[in-house]
Amino acid sequence: MSAVQTFSTVRTEINGTSVQNLAHSFGTPTYVYDAAKIAERIADLHAFDVVRYAQKANSNLAVLDWVRRQGAVVDAVSAFEIQRAFAAGYVDGKEPAEIVYTADIFDTPTLDLLVKHDIHVNCGSPTMIDQYGERAPGRNITLRINPGFGHGHSQKTNTGGEQSKHGIWHDQVDDCLVRADRNGLAVTGLHMHIGSGTDLDHLAQVCSALETTARGIGRSITTISAGGGLPTLYRGDEQPVDLARYYELWDATRKRLEGEFGHKISLEIEPGRYLAAECGYLITEIRAIKQMGKNLFYLVDAGFNNLARPILYGAYHPMSICAHEANPDPKLQDVVVGGPLCESGDIFTQEEGGFVASRSLPVAAVGDFLVIECAGAYGFVMSSNYNSKPMAAEVLLRDGKPHLVRARQTFQDVIRGESIPE
Repeated sequence: MSAVQTFSTVRTEINGTSVQNLAHSFGTPTYVYDAAKIAERIADLHAFDVVRYAQKANSNLAVLDWVRRQGAVVDAVSAFEIQRAFAAGYVDGKEPAEIVYTADIFDTPTLDLLVKHDIHVNCGSPTMIDQYGERAPGRNITLRINPGFGHGHSQKTNTGGEQSKHGIWHDQVDDCLVRADRNGLAVTGLHMHIGSGTDLDHLAQVCSALETTARGIGRSITTISAGGGLPTLYRGDEQPVDLARYYELWDATRKRLEGEFGHKISLEIEPGRYLAAECGYLITEIRAIKQMGKNLFYLVDAGFNNLARPILYGAYHPMSICAHEANPDPKLQDVVVGGPLCESGDIFTQEEGGFVASRSLPVAAVGDFLVIECAGAYGFVMSSNYNSKPMAAEVLLRDGKPHLVRARQTFQDVIRGESIPE
């Protein structure tokens, strides 16, 4: 990754493809994903033995297929994510496992699928060990451990500590080993993920906690996972994580455990947002511009039904304007960017807590396009039909060509499954 990410407030193309052509060809709002950026981010992590993509970040089949072609495997958190992985070409029964299921519960359909296909399970609750062992004794499992502390750019993305529902509490590991023995399961892997935006100080704590836990479990451990949480740069003044140092910390942990256990240990990393965020662009059209007291609003045809991160976390996304009339040196003005939904919180320029903020963007006209950038992760996958809005189209830019990889919903798509009693 480059030392500093730069963002421009003017954008005419996405990796050589015209924004205006994309908007005219596929309509708005539309998500556009740059396959080259995904490949670049996977290549960043080549030092790790296994790159396991957390597909919950962006599970479009074309994205999963592209990730597979780059040599990465996947993590799934639901039955349908497992089936998505199969549909994208992943298979069961390989080593390392091409699909791992990570969760804090089993619902019945998911447990049935895991047993049928012998999908490796990363258990996040002690109860899961009993439930899985009753159905599939003799198999290997991984334990996801909550070390008692966490980290994240928002409390809602913090996955460690006592306020988090995720993982097995660190002092319950011995009980889990008893449960595993009782059910004929072997604990062969450890996973520890404390949240998004992990910095190196927190990472050193995670490595130490995982190492201590691994020693307590013993020689059955053959895989350790660094989890996810690699930061994505959304602002021009942010610095990237030192990936070499990040790997060194985990590799040193791995090597110490190999020395104690006397066998090789596979080191996995589980990026989600890191692989998908920067590849994505949400192209919207400005449909109204209006003054509301001191605030000037650009109202676009995408809402939080398309991109929920700002309303959920106060998440910041870089934005740019693609004007119909090209202007190499546009005048900037402070604007609030909002969507079409009948909801006061439908604001893309807001801070956590719902506080409306402004953004310095070029002077624009109705009909110009506004591009919300770094939107490839937790964008479409969290979208909804609120206000009976159709979900956006998705386009993958691959080998210089745009491919429609999900059609925009029609009205019949939106009401499919509904019925009126006679």
